[in-house]
This record gives sequence, C-alpha cells and structure tokens, in this order.
Amino acid sequence: MENEQHYMGRSGWLRASVLGANDGILSTASLAIGIAAANPGREAIVLATVAGVVAGALSMAAGEYVSVSSQSDVENADLSREKAELEQMPEEELKELASIYQARGLTPALAMEVAKQLTQHNALEAHARDELGINEITKAKPLQAAFASAASFVVGGLLPLLVSFTAPLHNMVVIQYISSILFLAASGIFAAKAGGSSILKSVLRICIWGTLAMIASALVGYTFSQLGAPV
Repeated sequence: MENEQHYMGRSGWLRASVLGANDGILSTASLAIGIAAANPGREAIVLATVAGVVAGALSMAAGEYVSVSSQSDVENADLSREKAELEQMPEEELKELASIYQARGLTPALAMEVAKQLTQHNALEAHARDELGINEITKAKPLQAAFASAASFVVGGLLPLLVSFTAPLHNMVVIQYISSILFLAASGIFAAKAGGSSILKSVLRICIWGTLAMIASALVGYTFSQLGAPV
C-alpha cells in the first residue's frame, strides 16, 4: 500500500511561509503604493520598498522565533512536569492514560491494557501525545518558523520591488495593485494546494483583504500629497 497523503506535517512551515510571502507582497506593495500616491520620484519609492523588504524580513523572523519559542517553552515545561509525575506517581498516571482511552470508546479492560503497553514502550511519549497533544508533527520549531517566514517575506517583497524599478511612474499605483493581486492570488493557490483546502476560498480571502490594505495605503499617500506634507 502507498502511504496516505496528509497535510498536518506541513502545517508548521506552511503557515510561516504563506504568512511571510503574503506579508512580503502586501506590506511592500502597500508601502510602494502609499509613497507613489504622494507623487515623489522613483528613488523615494525604491528606497521605501527596499527598506520595507529588509525591515519586514527581519521583523518576521524575530516575531516568528519569539512566538514559536514561547510555544516551545510551554511544551517543554509541560513535558518536564509530566516526566516528574511519571516518576513520582506512575500508577496514577497509568490510570489517567487509561481513562483517556476509555473516554475515546475503549472498554475499561482494553483501555488499561493499551495504557500498560504504551507505558512500557515509552511512557512520556504516550502522555505527551494523548494527554498533552504534543507530537513530532505539531511540536513547535522556532528556527524553522523564523527562517521560513524571513525567506518567504523576501521572496514576496522582491516582486513589488521589481515593479518599483520597472513600472512607469504615472501608472505606478495601478501596476503595483494589479501585479500584487496576481502575486497574492498565486500565493493563495499555492497555500490551498499545499494545505488541501479550497482554492477559490483561499484566493478570495487574500485578494479582498489585500485590496483593502492597498486602498488604505493609497488614500494615506494621496491625502498627504493634497495637504502638502513633505514625503
């Protein structure tokens, strides 16, 4: 038999990668649109987008690392406490494990037998998985999340940056918007296929919110230009 295809194993890096790519596209494009709407020269737009890509990638990496590290700290604390309880009161922990299996539908006798065999095999692993909900697939990986977020942000941010270099100034806002929506739609399709979810729902969700963000940025830049504020 061929192994079944499951998507949970991708959840950690997929969440970080999709978040980073979408944020890279959207925040960099919104920044370029906001600056372009204020009618400066190309140098200001390019400088803003370059700074946005660098700062955004570092911010995403730091944010993901701190966030996922906090989750990892909680998991490790729970595992340490569970390990101590297994050493201090093994009988109570065995009964607790058996009650979990019984609640899932096993008979009391079978639940106790399963608990005994899993405890003999690896007691901490059994309690981590079935009592705490921690396993190798869902376990927090801070460095993986940080790298995936930063790398995907840079990839996403380079797309509107390229547009900033090449698009005509008088059409910069429109071209940035159209290209960014296409990039976001492609990101939504990738995320849906990698995660096994609805493509249409994924694309609509990111495109609608992306449009709102870029409209807001354009309004800010336009308002500043009308007020005569320095850019």
